[in-house]
Amino acid sequence: MTGCEQESSVSMWIYVFLGNVLRGIGETPVHPLGISYIDDYARSENAALYISCVQTISIIGPVFGYLLGSLCAKIYVDIGYVNMETITITPGDARWVGAWWLGYLIAGAITLMSAVPFWFLPKSLPIPVDKQLNANFTPEQTRFIKDSPSAMEHKFRPEEPANFHQMAKEFVPTLKSLLGSPVYITYLCVTIIQFNSLIGMVTYKPKYIEQHYGKSASKANFLMGMVNIPAVALGMFSGGVVMKKFKLGVMGAAKFAFGTSLLGYFLSLFFFAMGCDNAKVAGITMSYTGVEGLSYQQPSLFSECNSGCLCSGSDWDPVCGENGITYVSPCLAGCTSSTGAGKNTVFNQCRCVAVTGAGSQPSNLTASLGHCPIRDSCDTMFPYFLFLSVITSFIISLGGTPGFMLLIRCIKPEFKSLALGVHTLATRTLAGIPAPIYFGAVIDTTCLKWGNTTCGRRGACRIYNTTAYSHVNTRILMSLSAPLGRF
Repeated sequence: MTGCEQESSVSMWIYVFLGNVLRGIGETPVHPLGISYIDDYARSENAALYISCVQTISIIGPVFGYLLGSLCAKIYVDIGYVNMETITITPGDARWVGAWWLGYLIAGAITLMSAVPFWFLPKSLPIPVDKQLNANFTPEQTRFIKDSPSAMEHKFRPEEPANFHQMAKEFVPTLKSLLGSPVYITYLCVTIIQFNSLIGMVTYKPKYIEQHYGKSASKANFLMGMVNIPAVALGMFSGGVVMKKFKLGVMGAAKFAFGTSLLGYFLSLFFFAMGCDNAKVAGITMSYTGVEGLSYQQPSLFSECNSGCLCSGSDWDPVCGENGITYVSPCLAGCTSSTGAGKNTVFNQCRCVAVTGAGSQPSNLTASLGHCPIRDSCDTMFPYFLFLSVITSFIISLGGTPGFMLLIRCIKPEFKSLALGVHTLATRTLAGIPAPIYFGAVIDTTCLKWGNTTCGRRGACRIYNTTAYSHVNTRILMSLSAPLGRF
């Protein structure tokens, strides 16, 4: 149990946690203060386009992140510390762990270098002429911004340094006035709901592609980075272009955002028709006699064909029989001998392969390492799934920039930085933290077979009920495009 004691005493997750805390502290001011900086010094008709450019670039970042993750996922986690010749699993195996730590090192170095240009930005820029002449609200804005008494009657000009003592004194009354805006509170609440869905999708969609369509973790990350995320970036930028070209006001932006969300919601319904059947795994998704049916109980892994092998039901070392059926381990497949070594190992005289063989009995009763290939029908469905994902992501993200401009235009200018800061804090705290936890808990309810750690505790899920998992994923996508999210 020495290995078990070492595993339980290592607290490396604390360093990862602290690193993410520092990263969050450093990157959080960039969004609210940067957006406010652009809106202050850009002409009114150009602000939406500039903000869409910033949001597009911020979305393009994850593209390179997914590509980097795809590259790191192909590299074994202990590269340089183990002899790779002794590793018998491949990146397509559920037990494979990629070099996740390598991405942190590369991304950290790039982030450090990207911070340098911020030192050269001026404190202020010339205020556009149209904002100097038109200091009052537009007729549309007056419908949402009430001239109620405010604790902050003095409007801080962008070029004026604010007194810290005065700002601290007026913070609570200003926050109370901001949270008293019905439009802002409504937008904040529905944005939190949408961000919960967005975080759930970004976190678990690669895993869904991996489990449901039989792709490796590396390929799933690559597809997310090269197919899905660019569609979102293009949609955000296109939304800014539409606002600039058609000069959409507050109501125009709200109607446009509502229409795109409504269309995206209906398109998401088609995901229900793109499910796949469960993989054929003896003792889990079908019996050893070939009868299909789900089983969550460990005794179903044992049959007459492997009764004399004294197999463990907790192991997960899948092999693919020549009959096209996956077995949890060579022992549970009834194999009695093997040839070859490493990844080229072939197991022979597997009695269970003969029992579950459909049609004519297999000749050699052999099994090879790893899962059996994905079903042909599911493989055919995958391109349609990707196409619908791209179209839906593009249409939903079209309303992203108009919705964001709606937030900026429906509050008093002096509240802008605070409003964006509260928005960022609320979405990251109430969506970024809980969403992966409860979505992960829901997804775990669809697990059919759990792995075990070296200490005997429950480990990662090895195989899911793909039908139930598909319904969970579709509901995540539908909630992301819910029309309520755009008023």
